[in-house]
Amino acid sequence: MGPEYFWMHGMWAFPVIMPVVMIIVLLIVVFVIFGRGGIRPPWQDRGHYYEDRPSSENALEILKKRYAKGEINKEEFEQMKKDILS
Repeated sequence: MGPEYFWMHGMWAFPVIMPVVMIIVLLIVVFVIFGRGGIRPPWQDRGHYYEDRPSSENALEILKKRYAKGEINKEEFEQMKKDILS
């Protein structure tokens, strides 16, 4: 019994293990593509990231919101508005 004896009896491993390895690789690829919190392709999330970003507001808009919320009074609002616009 030489080394070729063990090689020939070990040939069962290739047809059994290769399909298992291919299935594992396929599952990894599917997870990478669709495994982001649900089964959906990447192109359906394209607009989602843009909606979550806060819109850029200028200083006057922020000042108006603070005044509307009552964080500052009318005198402070007028003074800050004057400073912003000058």
